Order: sequence, then structure tokens, then C-alpha cells
Amino acid sequence: MNNQLLSPNTLNDFSSSKQKNIYSSVCKPLNTEINTLNNPQKDSLHLKRSFITVAVFTLALWLIKTVETLIGLELYQYGIYPGQLSGLMGVFLAPLIHSSFSHLFANTAPLLILGTALLYGYPKSAKIVVPLIYIGTGLGVWFFARQFYHIGASGLTFGFMFFVFTIGAIRWDKRAIALSMVVFFLYGGMIWGIFPNEPGTSFESHFFGAMIGFILAIFLRNHDPNLPEKKYNWDDEEGDTEYLD
Repeated sequence: MNNQLLSPNTLNDFSSSKQKNIYSSVCKPLNTEINTLNNPQKDSLHLKRSFITVAVFTLALWLIKTVETLIGLELYQYGIYPGQLSGLMGVFLAPLIHSSFSHLFANTAPLLILGTALLYGYPKSAKIVVPLIYIGTGLGVWFFARQFYHIGASGLTFGFMFFVFTIGAIRWDKRAIALSMVVFFLYGGMIWGIFPNEPGTSFESHFFGAMIGFILAIFLRNHDPNLPEKKYNWDDEEGDTEYLD
């Protein structure tokens, strides 16, 4: 058995300074627009809860890696090994395992941002999307990927990104568009990760996560209700306006 290891690495296309500039010029105005569509206090609370939920999961990943390092374990062997029954349990365990702290660090920010965007923008769909991406990506890797150990949470991040971006392009309401633009500007370059262009990287995890996210966005496009459009005073006055020829 070939014990080589493949770990999905999320592409970091922007430096931290560029991300800050993008956040200031794009994300803040979009977030302001989103908040006008709903009760700002409830909206803010929902955003915090979404972030905390994802943060708890991310913290668990760091705890797992820390314990693995301190005890001297080699958890990669519990990842997905395609075609082997013993590797099938990796469908459930692989996203929790990372090859190194740098690998985990590379996945942390995308997981926090994209996971929060999913839970915040589409809370009903998220209950379906998260488990299907989690399990579906693993099964796709187990059936079709190369004979290596596949580990890491990048399959989740690719699935989340493709879902949020695609559903925004389909629904075309203000919140969906805003979230779609945010994830595209921050992580649009991730699309190149679904191709086999980097040795030692499980592009298969990226590919299946992305495809499942894309397909789910199509089928669940109306699962979460649209927020009501903000109505301005001049909308009421427009019908009463008299014109002179």
C-alpha cells in the first residue's frame, strides 16, 4: 500500500493587506446594505451565532491537531484511502485531520469566512448543505480519487464557496448578491484548485466539494425565503405624481 499523503490546501490568493482593502471597499458597504433589509439587531445576532458555530468547529480542528502533535500520533492513516474498506471511515474523519499546523492555518480563515457566509445567508439550506458536502465529498474521493491518503477540510471550504457564489448568481436578491460578491472577491481564485496543478494536493477533494456545492445551490435556490426589499418613501409618492405635457 502506498502511504503517501495528499492534503487539500486552500488557495490563498490575496495577502492580508489586500483582504483588508477589499473588506473596507466592498464587504463593509455590502454588509450595510444587507442590514437595511432586516432588523439590524436580529441580523447582527444571527451573524454572531453563525460565526460562533463555525468558530467552535474550527477550534475543534486546532485541538485535534494539538493533541495529535503532543502525543505523537499519526492521524493521517484515518484519512480517506480510495477503494479500501479501511479507508472508508475517512469519509467522516478526513476533514478533521490536517498534515501540519501550516496546512490547518491555511484552511482556518476560508473555513471561518465561507462557513459563516453559508450559515448566515442560508440557515435553512445549511442544514442540508453542510452534511451533504461533508459526506458527498468524502464518498467522491473514496470512489474516484488517486491511491493516497486524503485529509483536510478544504473540500468543505470549496463546497461552501461554490454554493454561496452560485446561489447568489441564481437568486439575484440583495443579500444573495452581496454574499456572492464577498466570497468571489476574497476566494474566487479557489476555482483553480479543482484542477490537478499542484503536486501533493488532493484536487479531488476540491473538485467534489465544489461540484456538490454547485449542484445543491441549483436545487436549494428557493429553500430560504427572500428578504423583503426595502421600500423608500418616494416609491409611494411615485403613483401620485402628476405630469404636464
